[in-house]
Amino acid sequence: MTDPLDVISAVRSASLAADSHDPLDEAASLRLKHHGLTGLDHWVDDIDGFALLRDGQLDLAVVPSSRGRGIGGRLAKQALASDGAVTAWSHGNHPAAARLAERHGLARARELWVMRRPSSVLLPELVLPRDLSIRSFRDSDAEAVIAVNAAAFAAHPEQGNLDIAGLSERMAEPWFDPTGLLLAEDSEGTLLGFHWTKRHDDRLGEVYVVAISPAAQGRGLGRLLTLAGLHHLVARGVGEVLLYTESDNAPAVHVYSGLGFEHAPEDTHVQYQR
Repeated sequence: MTDPLDVISAVRSASLAADSHDPLDEAASLRLKHHGLTGLDHWVDDIDGFALLRDGQLDLAVVPSSRGRGIGGRLAKQALASDGAVTAWSHGNHPAAARLAERHGLARARELWVMRRPSSVLLPELVLPRDLSIRSFRDSDAEAVIAVNAAAFAAHPEQGNLDIAGLSERMAEPWFDPTGLLLAEDSEGTLLGFHWTKRHDDRLGEVYVVAISPAAQGRGLGRLLTLAGLHHLVARGVGEVLLYTESDNAPAVHVYSGLGFEHAPEDTHVQYQR
């Protein structure tokens, strides 16, 4: 019998090559990496597709060469047999995902934009107020980073749940660089916000997380920290920087657009909900 984890890995690799999107987001990927299928409901269709259900989050993918044969429909029927609330992301806004969602009563609920900027576009100079400093992460900062993240993303259904264990898992990843986790402090050393950058490879960087403490919002810190992180990534030679933002987050889109980021329609992820 084929190991389900092997099927999931093969389908992910084939999908990434064909679609330029991993069908699993980072949270699902880390959960599989550290905990396997423990606590997950899962279904596989021979070696051609899989569905995972974790805490009401559905992940479903079919290997590109086998699409159009009803495999996704069979997997969705199994995974959505119960009447509970479900969310599912379509990474890349795939038309087949929209058809499956409609068939099974899931409505389009959120759009996540990928925005990109080439490093060839010159960045504005970074000028900090006198009472603000930006430095790199130290191990002793972990609790403060978690606290600011939780406060900044209290209403965010994914990012706000980050805890010490999740932070440690991400810091154990090969891409983690403490010099790229930039912390903004006031003159008394209070953490006001942070910009966690991510370098995928020598070519691509990411505005991974920008979090501002609610008490410090409205002071332009989001733009300052974003700019500081961009300078950091460009100095390390990446040719392009991307970020993810909610399509209806007008203030964030305004800031990012002002720093040279653009969004293409095909760079859209859609969440469906039941």
